Amino acid sequence: MHGENGARAAIAATTESRDLYHLVRAAVSLGAADVPGWSAAERELAATAETVTAETVTAGSPLPSEAAIREQIQAGADPLGDAFCRIRPARQRRPLGQTYTPAPVVAAMIAWAAGQGTPHRVIDPGVGSARYLVAAARQWPHARLLGVDIDPVAAVLARGHLAAAGLSGRATVCLRDYRELRPPRIEGTTLYLGNPPYVRHLQIEPAWKQWLVSRAAERNIAATALAGLHAHFFLATAIAAQPGDTGTFVTSAEWLDVNYGRLVRELLLDELGGRAVHILDPTIEVFPDAVTTAAITCFRIGDKPAEVRLRQVKRVADLGALDGGRPVARAELAQAARWTPLVHLTPKLPAGYVELGDLCRVHRGQVTGGNATWVVARGATALPRRLLFPSVTRARELFAAQDRLTDDGPLRFVIDLPADLDELPEDDRPVVADFLTRARANGAADGYIARARRAWWRVGLHAPAPILATYMARRPPAFVRNEVAARHINIAHGLYPREDLPPATLDRLAGYLRASVAVHQGRTYAGGLTKFEPREMERLPVPALETLRHDPLP
Repeated sequence: MHGENGARAAIAATTESRDLYHLVRAAVSLGAADVPGWSAAERELAATAETVTAETVTAGSPLPSEAAIREQIQAGADPLGDAFCRIRPARQRRPLGQTYTPAPVVAAMIAWAAGQGTPHRVIDPGVGSARYLVAAARQWPHARLLGVDIDPVAAVLARGHLAAAGLSGRATVCLRDYRELRPPRIEGTTLYLGNPPYVRHLQIEPAWKQWLVSRAAERNIAATALAGLHAHFFLATAIAAQPGDTGTFVTSAEWLDVNYGRLVRELLLDELGGRAVHILDPTIEVFPDAVTTAAITCFRIGDKPAEVRLRQVKRVADLGALDGGRPVARAELAQAARWTPLVHLTPKLPAGYVELGDLCRVHRGQVTGGNATWVVARGATALPRRLLFPSVTRARELFAAQDRLTDDGPLRFVIDLPADLDELPEDDRPVVADFLTRARANGAADGYIARARRAWWRVGLHAPAPILATYMARRPPAFVRNEVAARHINIAHGLYPREDLPPATLDRLAGYLRASVAVHQGRTYAGGLTKFEPREMERLPVPALETLRHDPLP
């Protein structure tokens, strides 16, 4: 929901929360009206809030007194934004990507910008309650301030915060979509500063998806409609900014590795002038109401530096002024399909180590084409037992097994029929024919996977793998010895030795992987999920076979 529709939805939401009206009225009492740029939607909201009498406000005010609010703001806090996050729960803020940035992250981003010179203007593309603008105003006492948001509630709160901080004379708040913003030209530089909203492509209107694709094409960059909203904001900044302007955004780190992130990566290597990317360790909960891996990107418009610094940050306290990091050549970044692996130096394998792929092939489990048809609980089908294969069908089954899978009793069955049904014994054919009739009626033959098969009913499970591994979670993979010869579908990888290995060697290999593999060795997506593709897992370093066979493991 964006633009006018988003504003109407925000206004409608306020009618369900008297506390939210109370918050709007508090912002007005702090002087929100003194900050220019008011829209009709904000005026309507403020007028409605005024009609809500003190008697109808929910018992127990969400805010302290006006004097206490002013005192907190003067001390550097953001009581309006904090109250907004309490009153409007995360599930309601998520459609607009409203995730408010903790003060230490704001401070680090401003510290980096301060090292780039003094901006004449600061623009926050998703101003929220204006915590970035207020902090920037204290760093640069003469800079003009412009905040942009599509939510009238947030816009009024931003005005109240700015007014209470004594910034009404040099601030403007604009209720509009940032992608439509064309800031007036000024003498001097602009700093683009903030936390662009993270909204997945499914919630972005088709017209804006087309905007992204067409405007990127004007820059000879391929873009996809699957891009998240933060990618839109990087492009909008490239359109609005002038050479010499600077910027620092905190976003989901997803764009570093996924296909749609190519747009952001190419912009940073070209007109956005990327200087550094600081990736916060996936274990850090940066945002209290959003589970995601965050990346702070620093750029100077028009620059094309020979290298960009990439850094993994283990603690928020280590952000500093966003300096440091590994210099990576621009040419190397341009060739890389993913940037996260370049954050870490890739040392040569130490003596006595090889890549896992030298010992094992890694294969993702088979896609069934429709688990509702092909995955069944015990006792749920009349098909013969010989056609039912105990299988790992949920990652949690491997996490629960810990180091080894010794009981297939809790596992579900995967139905795997032969491609040639004439191979079936005569006694089996009637029940199989009945099953297939019902499966076809339920659409099992019509899906993409089924239509691509030689026989639509043939799942084609892989042979049992002696080691099974999860590949997507918010934690390192589980590596489990498969002692019951269970099959696996595409929620897991199977590790298949390139030569026969005795059980003790397989045990030692799985044990080493459990103890050594870290989340940063995979690719991290929004929501904090870390994924290991088969080829990535094959690149994991492990002791050489002779060590696994005979010597104590390191």
